[in-house]
Amino acid sequence: MMNAQSSARRAVKPSAKASSTFGDHLREWRQRRRLSQLDLAGDAEISARHLSFVETGRAAPSREMVLRLAERLDVPLRERNVLLVAAGFAPAFPNRSLDDPALAAARQAMDTILKAHEPYPALAVDRHWNLVSANRMVAPLLAGVAPSLLAPPLNVMRLSFHPEGLAPRTANLAEWCAHLLERLHRQCETTADPVLIALHDELKTYPVPARKTPHLVGAESLAVPFQMRMGDDVLSFISTTMVFGTALDVTLSELALETFFPADDRTTAVLHQMAKELG
Repeated sequence: MMNAQSSARRAVKPSAKASSTFGDHLREWRQRRRLSQLDLAGDAEISARHLSFVETGRAAPSREMVLRLAERLDVPLRERNVLLVAAGFAPAFPNRSLDDPALAAARQAMDTILKAHEPYPALAVDRHWNLVSANRMVAPLLAGVAPSLLAPPLNVMRLSFHPEGLAPRTANLAEWCAHLLERLHRQCETTADPVLIALHDELKTYPVPARKTPHLVGAESLAVPFQMRMGDDVLSFISTTMVFGTALDVTLSELALETFFPADDRTTAVLHQMAKELG
């Protein structure tokens, strides 16, 4: 989850001016995606002149036009609702809580995936990296973490960087945190979410050593592993991220499942033994 210190990967800052009109919102999203009016107009199959009029408020977009432009700009569902409201239309995408009966099937799918991933750890997080759910293999890995960091809402990113969290037990702290920080940086660029931007800035204040040029061997030549000290062992994991495809609910579109797989035989053996002891 990256070297955020370079100019190409600078921290994303929130807009200095709060947008109020649809044109203001549209312009900010277009510029965030580094598209010219001509580029976006071509993608949306409208004239650049009409797009210019929409951005300046000289023309009012239809509901269909708002949704088309938002899709071409890959605007998150939550922000598509903001665009619709700014243009004078009702939100199109529901924003239910995860315990809403309408999301029962999605919630069951999430629980099934987490459970089926045992004896390997897996968890689900929301858009701000707060823990939503986890399988039983996660808790043993959090032994020794400061209770304050485990209190709801448990932020998985903060837990990884904090000196009273997992940082002291992460064998490849510089590489893993650089990976996490880059992933968060990309989310900030994609969503412009002020909470994520604040979290990104907070994480950069924690004492993490500078990343060195890696000597890649084994699993490290495939992906950045998460290496955790457990007693005399160092457990090594590679991770994958799953999201719900074609989600039309805001909450569901922002849910991510993080699954961890053993990167070596020793980690596999330790996890199977850990699951056996859990019963």
